[in-house]
Amino acid sequence: MSSGGIRKKNARTLAKNLVGSRIRLARQNFPGCLTQDQLSGRLAAHNILIDRPAITKIELGLRHVYDFELVAFAVALKVDVRWLLGIDP
Repeated sequence: MSSGGIRKKNARTLAKNLVGSRIRLARQNFPGCLTQDQLSGRLAAHNILIDRPAITKIELGLRHVYDFELVAFAVALKVDVRWLLGIDP
């Protein structure tokens, strides 16, 4: 325990989403490899406004992903939502 009685937690314990690593993997494996800016543009085409810094936070598990955003990520990345969630489609 650190001072003040608060335990330090590792980054995985603090993760705010389960899909960040899958979003990064799908983005990097997309034909031609999408940049985070390009992914942001693809999301904007579906009226989902998530900028590059927010995508970085999502990929690192530091930002929540709402259900409607998850669907937009799946469409933009051309993957199944279940795959993003780690469920075999």
